[in-house]
Amino acid sequence: MNLYSSIRELWKRPKDSMKDLVQERLIEWRQGDVVVRIERPTRIDRARSLGYKAKQGYVILRVRVKRSKRQRPLIKKGRRSKHKRRKKIVGKSYQWIAEERASKKYPNCEVLNSYKIGEDGKHQFYEVILLDRVIVSKYKGMEWIVRSKKRVNRGLTSAAKKSRGLRNKGKGAEKNRPSLRAHRRRGKN
Repeated sequence: MNLYSSIRELWKRPKDSMKDLVQERLIEWRQGDVVVRIERPTRIDRARSLGYKAKQGYVILRVRVKRSKRQRPLIKKGRRSKHKRRKKIVGKSYQWIAEERASKKYPNCEVLNSYKIGEDGKHQFYEVILLDRVIVSKYKGMEWIVRSKKRVNRGLTSAAKKSRGLRNKGKGAEKNRPSLRAHRRRGKN
């Protein structure tokens, strides 16, 4: 078993294999800022499998997302009983929201991918891999990043495609393409 596969096995059940370390990290991450730039990835195996390289132009951010229902502001005027809902149905995964927040913080960078690194009762934590468009476009095989701008806002990252239901094909997925809006939001299994 090589290094990356053994790291992957440890991360399958982090609370069993490295309980104290995970607990310390969660406390530290909770007290820090929502979006934090970090030097190196916490899960090197996952980052490498998603396209991260230890080169100039690759940026890693840790993003904290609240695990709560998204709510509208408090209702201040009268409504009929069926229109008193405060819960906002976003239709996005926490991971997609984390990617969007990272992109907003670094507008000159492009989101490549992201992965989950932990959760507690109130928050979920993700690491988002960003690419500096100018520097990375000079690397061989990465020229496509110049043409693909604001991927995360257009729902073209892996987490966004999954959240839009584009992993499903065939019977039952007819209303997911070309988009949910085109089919009056009837799709998405």
